Amino acid sequence: MNEHTYKVKGMHCASCEILIEKKLLDLPNVKAVDASTGNGEVTIEFDGDRPNPEKLSHLFKEENYTFSDFASPKHENAKAGGDTKGANPTLVAFNIAIFIIIAFLILDKLGIANFLSLSSTSSIFTFFGFGLLAGMSSCAALVGGIVLSMSKQWNSIYAENDKTSKKLQPHIMFNAGRLVSYIILGGVLGLIGSRLQISPQITGYLVIAISLLMIALGLQMLGVKAFRRFQLSAPKSFTRKIANENNFHGKYMPFVMGALTFFLPCGFTITAQSLALLSGNMISGALIMGAFALGTIPVLFFIGLSSVKLSSKPHLAERFSKVAGFLVIFFALFNMSNQVAVLGVNLNQNQTPASAQGSGEEKQGGLAPVVNGVQVIAMTATGSADSPNYFKVKAGIPVKWEITAGNSLGCNGAIISRDLFNDEINLTPGQVSVKEFTPQNVGTFGFSCTMGMIRGTIEVVN
Repeated sequence: MNEHTYKVKGMHCASCEILIEKKLLDLPNVKAVDASTGNGEVTIEFDGDRPNPEKLSHLFKEENYTFSDFASPKHENAKAGGDTKGANPTLVAFNIAIFIIIAFLILDKLGIANFLSLSSTSSIFTFFGFGLLAGMSSCAALVGGIVLSMSKQWNSIYAENDKTSKKLQPHIMFNAGRLVSYIILGGVLGLIGSRLQISPQITGYLVIAISLLMIALGLQMLGVKAFRRFQLSAPKSFTRKIANENNFHGKYMPFVMGALTFFLPCGFTITAQSLALLSGNMISGALIMGAFALGTIPVLFFIGLSSVKLSSKPHLAERFSKVAGFLVIFFALFNMSNQVAVLGVNLNQNQTPASAQGSGEEKQGGLAPVVNGVQVIAMTATGSADSPNYFKVKAGIPVKWEITAGNSLGCNGAIISRDLFNDEINLTPGQVSVKEFTPQNVGTFGFSCTMGMIRGTIEVVN
């Protein structure tokens, strides 16, 4: 038995490792394989002739992995570089991502883009879109590869003259099992989160941690070598067993295997699972993971239907991966800036006293009116904005804050202000909620929804 290590260009996640190991083990003279994304290496044990890098690169052409020997860097550069003419793919991807980000920021300014920001209170449409992104990324290559491998088994069961609808039954069962397991296990995660009684402040820190995970995922998609070592996944022995389609024979096995894909390594899945946990609600957790799984189904079903991988055009797959990497990093930073407000740092310095309520003598220089010794401020809260979002009050005098909730609140279902009061103001659609507190310190204090996406300012003066 001999051993050899190859340098591999194109690996970026734990799914890549399993995908490469599965395919190499199908070669007749390869007995064992160990792939490492962190090192960008694959070590094989073999007998007889060693597979040459050119043969392996051709074998993995559709997956866009390039093999080379350490002893031939010139050859590696030639294979990896290819034709140096044309636009830099990273620069092209960056320009595409910038266009999308500018469009998002414009929508955000108009107050209609909150559904695009990923958090535990985001809409199911947001998680469906996140699932689409995951399904079209190279992180889905593992599940797509499993579908293709199982297609060969499933097709052999049916006769050539069987209807297409009958041949599609295993694919439907696979995706049904995937959807059902994501809903059930997402509900379990939400239930666990409810038992933990996670406060908005702890949620803020955890979302920042999740955002850092997303940044690492984005940098991996951009090909940054330093982040190849950063992997979160189940033990490889467990994921190898799930990824081995030979362990799943029988009429109902497609459903079982689809259900077990919940445990396969993918940064997108881990992010959705973390947010399901933070939702602190069984139904919310089930909806989050169900919508995410539903978003991945179109691409996976298309792969099974057409038996053509998404990465059949490697240059397009690489470009999309880079665009997605830039977008993932941007939205992670966007989420982190929102959580800074939740943690008590007021970044909303663009408020103007002109938006304060009242007019004429009632404003008293912009101050809230005093009724029976109590300062009264009133606000309307919707799913996209608070109006008004600036108030001026005096220190040492009680404040009565009346908040009228709109019919659609989204993440604006509760309002917090760490520096003015410890609890949160829970809102009910169509009703008025009242919060009474007495500001003691002079200064400018921010308030926001529990996810920090909708913000405002209360200025306290002598």
